[in-house]
Amino acid sequence: MTEVALTRPVTPVGAKTANILAKAGLLLLLGIAIAFPDLGNLRDKAAGIRAIGYPLVAFAVPLVWWLSWKDRVRFPWVPDLLVTITCFTDILGNRMDLYDTITWFDDWMHFMNTGLLAAAFVLLTLPATSSLGRTIERSLAFGATAAIAWEIAEYFAFISGSSERRFAYADTLGDLALGTLGAVVAAGLVHQYRRQNAQDGLR
Repeated sequence: MTEVALTRPVTPVGAKTANILAKAGLLLLLGIAIAFPDLGNLRDKAAGIRAIGYPLVAFAVPLVWWLSWKDRVRFPWVPDLLVTITCFTDILGNRMDLYDTITWFDDWMHFMNTGLLAAAFVLLTLPATSSLGRTIERSLAFGATAAIAWEIAEYFAFISGSSERRFAYADTLGDLALGTLGAVVAAGLVHQYRRQNAQDGLR
């Protein structure tokens, strides 16, 4: 069972504002993508599924906090922002046509977004005193699972019926490797961030 990190997190200045803006931007861009698929560059890219799934993901932390954690911890603005960013940047990247115009953009998104989600999960479920090994273990467990789930969803949502399926195997292996690497990097950064906060608190 997952344990909640019960420490009272220090929220960086601007995290709350950035979180609210990212959620508002996500909803706006999803509305545009549904109303004008070509403008959002999401035609044949499961725009309808994203319109349902992304808000559910972006508002999952507030829902869980409200139902289970609000009496024990302050609202986790930073983890919630990290989760929201993954949805917002994907929609924004499609809106700006970055996936089709920048060769490495898709690879970067798999690395970055898996890392952000893994970092959020670690911040939410592991105490700040956790060791580096335990942090990497938790981050990998979530990050690798999330990467696999995304690839399965992506395949059935739109790749299986498009010409991209010819290259899907190699692309999937690369995406899984990048997602796993992102989870490991995220674990290291979260651990260092928490150590730094603990040292600052002792000064």
